[in-house]
Amino acid sequence: MRKLNWFLNVILLFVSIVAANLFTANFLQAQQWTSSADGNLQFAKTSIKKLNANSIPETAIKIKVDAGKTFQTMEGFGYGLTGGSAQLIHALPKAQRTLLLKEIFGQSEADLGVSYIRISIGASDLDGQVFSYCDLPKGETDSALTHFSLSKDTLHLIPILKEVLAINPSLKIMASPWSPPVWMKTNGISMGGHLLKKYYGTYANYFLKYIKAMQAKGITLHSITMQNEPEHGGNNPSLLMDAIEQTEFLRDYLGPQLKAAKINIEVVLYDHNADHPNYPIAILNDAKAKSFAAATAFHLYLGKEEALSEVHALHPDKKIYFTEQWTGAKGSFDGDFLWHLEHIVIGTIQNWSSVLLEWNLANNAKFEPHTPLGCTECKGALTIQDGIVIRNVSYYIIGQIAKFIKPGAIRTLSSSSDASLATTSFNLKNGKKAILILNKSEAKQIVLEQNNQNFTFNIPAKAASTIIWP
Repeated sequence: MRKLNWFLNVILLFVSIVAANLFTANFLQAQQWTSSADGNLQFAKTSIKKLNANSIPETAIKIKVDAGKTFQTMEGFGYGLTGGSAQLIHALPKAQRTLLLKEIFGQSEADLGVSYIRISIGASDLDGQVFSYCDLPKGETDSALTHFSLSKDTLHLIPILKEVLAINPSLKIMASPWSPPVWMKTNGISMGGHLLKKYYGTYANYFLKYIKAMQAKGITLHSITMQNEPEHGGNNPSLLMDAIEQTEFLRDYLGPQLKAAKINIEVVLYDHNADHPNYPIAILNDAKAKSFAAATAFHLYLGKEEALSEVHALHPDKKIYFTEQWTGAKGSFDGDFLWHLEHIVIGTIQNWSSVLLEWNLANNAKFEPHTPLGCTECKGALTIQDGIVIRNVSYYIIGQIAKFIKPGAIRTLSSSSDASLATTSFNLKNGKKAILILNKSEAKQIVLEQNNQNFTFNIPAKAASTIIWP
């Protein structure tokens, strides 16, 4: 009797293993997270069936992924953490602030997963006031930068950065100036003007002092740009810096001073619109200037994302970053969701960008703080008002990729038989595969093909889905 029971147990174990394998072969493994332009779906999670080749529905739209064809390595996704954002978040009660920062910067499935941010060197136009780190009474100068001070940043920005880094020590931080101290400028005011040639060396030293001062506060910067939007002098603050000036400043001053000081930081070119790819190309065509440059940064208020590929084609050894795009007070949730996912997220990644940043993380219900003549319609990913936090469209735009595609993922080749679908796919560091799909029209049944694997799933009308599979 004992032998019979043993034999039956072995048979049952064998059957259960076979059944489990059959279940795994047919229902495995892939997960889908979907957000819709109407806001009804927000990272909604479902499981996806795995099919064999003869079970593929004839009417399904085919998407093919070639994981063997690889492109750039992704470095991170996030927002501009402006001084105004930091001020609003810092004003929240400690417990609420901690939970919110964990939600934004944590890396678990429940978190948004932001992995890269951009801050301003001095004030941006989304600070409550204009300032630099060496402001002086009118008519005075300070070539030795003896009055240099991060005091304004110690009020809100630096404390928030420290809390964020405690949550995600791997966070990468880019810093960009909107204007140097006004005494270094041709017009002596915070808006427009050019950097006086006699202060090129001083301004390079200003960058070095900033990098070192932040390091002394426990904040290591990953990258700097030399000027936010150097072709736009109408913002407050701002500075005009053409390609010839930026070439000279990098080649003869900033680059050599960083090298001499043995400061290991990426210097990123341009940081402006995709309508003028000739600007960074001109700098990269100068061999010495190029030797100090790591990447080119773009915005897309003008131009098309294909311009990023123009720079990559001529200088493939230098990286491409996308560093700013705002959603506005007059925009609609559905319109911004679809346009940004198509052009800013999928479009720039498909054109070699390895960093993807939307603009402001947070402002209040009146789109404040901002400087006089600063942006009055820039909508944050968060609206923070009277202790209440509202998550706006940019939260879901970045979340649809940042939650699932972590730094170190490598872009792969993907293609669709339907022009209303936009896609970008990845090999993840954990060995899994992923694809982000934007459906710009009616609901569809999709078959995802990769090697001998076939998955079928539905994607709602005007929605985005991120799929992950082994």
